[in-house]
Amino acid sequence: MEKMKIGISIGDINGIGLEVILKTLASPGILNFCVPVIYGSSKVVSYHKNITGIDFQYQQIRSANQLVTDRVNVVNCWQDNVNITIGKPSESGGLYAIKSLEGAVAELKAGMIDALVTAPINKYAMQMAGFPFPGHTEYLTQELSNGDSLMLMVNDKLRIALATNHLPIDNVAGAIDKGLLMRKILMLNDSLRKDFGVERPVIAVLGLNPHASDSGVIGDEEEKYIRPAIEDLKVKGILVNGPFPADGFFGSGQHVKYDGILAMYHDQGLIPFKLLSFGSGVNYTAGLSGVRTSPDHGTAYDIAGKNEADPSSFRQALYQAVDISRNRKDYVEMHQNPMVKKRNRLTEGEDEVLPEEAQTV
Repeated sequence: MEKMKIGISIGDINGIGLEVILKTLASPGILNFCVPVIYGSSKVVSYHKNITGIDFQYQQIRSANQLVTDRVNVVNCWQDNVNITIGKPSESGGLYAIKSLEGAVAELKAGMIDALVTAPINKYAMQMAGFPFPGHTEYLTQELSNGDSLMLMVNDKLRIALATNHLPIDNVAGAIDKGLLMRKILMLNDSLRKDFGVERPVIAVLGLNPHASDSGVIGDEEEKYIRPAIEDLKVKGILVNGPFPADGFFGSGQHVKYDGILAMYHDQGLIPFKLLSFGSGVNYTAGLSGVRTSPDHGTAYDIAGKNEADPSSFRQALYQAVDISRNRKDYVEMHQNPMVKKRNRLTEGEDEVLPEEAQTV
């Protein structure tokens, strides 16, 4: 089986990013199914390697064109000596997170790697360094899409997408309309098919207001925008239901019946997701031309440099990146190769194949 080439941006050098990266890549068997490519600096990698006490070998390279397939590869995106202030946000922490991210994205766009896993950044540090985006998702949307994307939290068969991302709560209702919801549901449906191998996805949509507005008694967004979007997509053959009151939906366990769930805003989706999946969940950006995953936690400055970080979520993000890359390639092959299409129709008995303190080093 072909090994996927997985790029890794190191995130904030003052956080736990490199710790969880190194712990993950030191796991037995990782090099059997992927070729890891860290975008950063061998000096910074060695600094964090000394903190963790992990002993593994890596290969320094200038770009992914020089990959050594049986080693961890490090692309040196800078040669500067870097000021590291473990556990504290800094302008330099933001600056080198940007350099790592930009280097990885450039090679993803060029097809030199199959997917990207992003380690956590600190938004304040990124702003100090002049990063003009709220987070990874918005930057990657600019670089790898036609202007839209879908934030999708994934853990096994639980997949919760967001209609709006990093918005203040008083801006959420004004950002929701029928067109937005139809686009997000269609992106979720498309991603479930292409990225997760769900041939006929069943999707649930949550309401915005308490009790999903009780037929317009508590707000009117459900009746004006959410329900009409659902009904129009049902006519187009999309298997989508709702709007459901969010509390009852998760409280009664209905989430297990659906392949994907669309939440209206950040905390509506992420609070139940993290309650159900914290430590093993993955943030996936759907709707991009390239595959991008990340762990479901932040920089964790409070434990940075203490060798206490749990790599489970980052490990899952790496696994998801490999799986989604393979699923996409299989999907393209199946839908471009007439013989594969015919074999699937015969096998499945269907008429057609139906259309995640400072130190210098």
